[in-house]
Amino acid sequence: MQVILLQRVAKLGHMGEVVKVRDGYARNFLLPQGKALRATEANIANFASRKADLEVRNSESRAAAQAVAASLDGQIFVVIRQASDSGALYGSVTARDAAEAAHAAGFAVDRAQIELDRPIKELGLHGVTVVLHPEVSAKVSINVARSAEEAQLQASGKSIQELAAAAEAAAESEMAELLGDIGGAATDEA
Repeated sequence: MQVILLQRVAKLGHMGEVVKVRDGYARNFLLPQGKALRATEANIANFASRKADLEVRNSESRAAAQAVAASLDGQIFVVIRQASDSGALYGSVTARDAAEAAHAAGFAVDRAQIELDRPIKELGLHGVTVVLHPEVSAKVSINVARSAEEAQLQASGKSIQELAAAAEAAAESEMAELLGDIGGAATDEA
């Protein structure tokens, strides 16, 4: 099906371009979302008369999105979740969780604007892209931790797995020291 794009669509084209897409993609996504019109002669003529108005509206929404992106870019949002000692989450952090964390911090972000490369299933800092406009995006970090104190440690650059390994090594050396003292006491008594 031939459609006229009313706005930029990633991996498809820019506003005003006539592109060929699969019928289902056009009927189920592009047309209902108002991102495209069927490429009929009447719609092409209608688009030509409305093009200046659409470009003005697009530039205004892009400017507003850039202002939000400037304040949002580089932010770190904390999400508290239960996890095992090895750092694996009992579940995962979704785009909805990231949007709720951003909303709690005072940013108006919808879950549809959050792009996760893969599901977040472990503790740590994870990079996430927020698409505010088809031409504007911001990079934020999601700090997934078991507690607020753990989130502060992760934000300072320390890995929970490294801290757990250091604590385990300290416990083992303390145990070896205690066993060495008990062994030394037994030889003194004999």
